[in-house]
Order: sequence, then C-alpha cells, then structure tokens
Amino acid sequence: MQSHHIRDYQILKTIGTGTFARVAIAKPKSQKPGTFYAIKMINKEILAKLKQVEHAKCEKRVLMSLDNPFILKVYSSFQDNACLYLVMEYVAGGELFTRLRLWHHFPNDVALFYATEILLAIEYIHSNNIIYRDLKPENLLIDHTGHIKIADFGFCKHIAQGERTFTLCGTPEYLAPEIIKSIGHAKPVDWWAFGILIYEMLVGHPPFFDNNPYKIYKKIVKGEYEFPPEISKPAAKLISRLLILEQENRLGAVRGSEEIKAAKWFRGVDWGMVFRREIRAPWAPNLSGPGDTSSFANYPDDDTFFHPASASVNELFRDF
Repeated sequence: MQSHHIRDYQILKTIGTGTFARVAIAKPKSQKPGTFYAIKMINKEILAKLKQVEHAKCEKRVLMSLDNPFILKVYSSFQDNACLYLVMEYVAGGELFTRLRLWHHFPNDVALFYATEILLAIEYIHSNNIIYRDLKPENLLIDHTGHIKIADFGFCKHIAQGERTFTLCGTPEYLAPEIIKSIGHAKPVDWWAFGILIYEMLVGHPPFFDNNPYKIYKKIVKGEYEFPPEISKPAAKLISRLLILEQENRLGAVRGSEEIKAAKWFRGVDWGMVFRREIRAPWAPNLSGPGDTSSFANYPDDDTFFHPASASVNELFRDF
C-alpha cells in the first residue's frame, strides 16, 4: 500500500526540474531498506498560473491506466496544500538525451535498438486512443538493464477515432507541421516526432535546427532538411516517409505501427523479443546499488517550491 503524504518519504536528491515540477529520488520510511521511488512534485500555484491544470490531471489518469514494459510506472498519487505528487518507479540510467550528448550520435544498430522499443510504446499508447505529443530524448529514460522507459505524459491527450485536436504543445524541433499551422492534429504527430527522433539519434541533432524557434517552424512547414552521407539508405527512406508534411499521407497514418514495422530499416527485427526485452541493450548503467543517482545531474534545492497555494488554486485540484 502506497503512502499518501510526502512526510512518509525521505527525499534523497532532486534528479530533474521543469517549469512547474521537480522529480526527486525518495525512499519510504515504512518499507524495507533498498526500496526507492521517483516522486514527481508539481507546484499547484505555477501550474494554475500557466493554465496547465488539465494537463496534470490527464497525466495522472493516463499513467495510472497504462501498463507497458516501455512506459514509466506510476504507483500512486496524492496532494497537499502546495503540490501534487506522483509516486513512480525510479529509473536509474538517466535520460537518453544524456547518452546522446556523450556519444554525439548513435551507431545504426544502437539507434535501431532504442527505436524498436519506442515504437512499441507509441503503438501501445495509440491503441489506448491517446496521443503522446512530447517525444524527445529528454523524455526517454534508460532503466538499470539499459532498456527504454517513456516518461512525462504532461502533453498526452485522449482522442477518439477520426477526431482532431488543436492545442499548441510540444518542443519546437519536434513539432509536426499540422501543430504549427493549427489545422488540427491526431496520432500522426507522434509518428512525425518518431522520425525526428530517429534522425537525431543517428546524426546527433534534429533535422530542423535553428537558435530561433520561428526559423525552426518555417523550416518544418517547408520540409527543409538534408541527410548527411553517413545515414544508411533504409534509415533515410524511413525518416523521409515519417516526415511527410501532409499528415494523412505520412507513414503510420493509415495502418499505424504496422506500416512502420514493415520498413526496410526494421527488417529482421523480432518484435516479440523486443517486447519481452530479450535483446541485449547496447549500454547499461554501472550502478553501485538500486538508489544510485550518478546518471543524473545535480540540482539545487528550492524551498520556495513548497509554499502553500491559495485556497482558490487548491479548489482546482479537488478531483486530482
């Protein structure tokens, strides 16, 4: 049984920060030694100010309903006057983003390994009529055995068959053209982002790149990008079919993941073995124990983060 108050956990170290959330590794005071969780602490006041209340509620509902080997597990949630809390599994290997920056780019077989696990996660998310909308290396964690866990479902949304949604959300380099143009989007936005991710893993930077977000958007809408010569033909072909500007013509738009699995780049992949995590990971963290935080950067503490929210803000979270 999970505890329902933050004082029942010993907070050990902050392992991630965002605009309105902090993630810390913690151990429950009542459970056996060696049990660790990651606790996502979401500041209510900032969340309300940024009009992200519904996104936080959606993230909690979705994460507690999903069960997949490549998606972060959430065990429980609770709140106090300052924050919302999600008690999650602790994934000790850090972000795929960190690996990518250390290696600069991944060899073909390494990118392929991660891409297969991510594809199965998106397939499962879509099968539950959810769009993820925030695929990027920072939201992909590596567990203690080297396998992928998708985290951060703050931009996810339930979507009915044939429905489109219009919210502008995501990371500039990963935004699909239909999001930028506000013409309505659906599941194909995740396949676009998947194409961006494969490119970034193989090349070391995303295909649409600029220091100015407006210029990134212009490049995306025009489909302006180039393949460096080191990308294999099968990989380039898959990426170019995922980065088709018209969402209805994009690979994955008609038959979903089955179309993408049929691409030549994935030829020879045993998807059953991938799902069972039987393929050996190209890298696994060298950990001193289950609570090792060496794969994460150091973050300063911020006591102001836990100041109580106003009564009117707290009222917004009665149904959390």
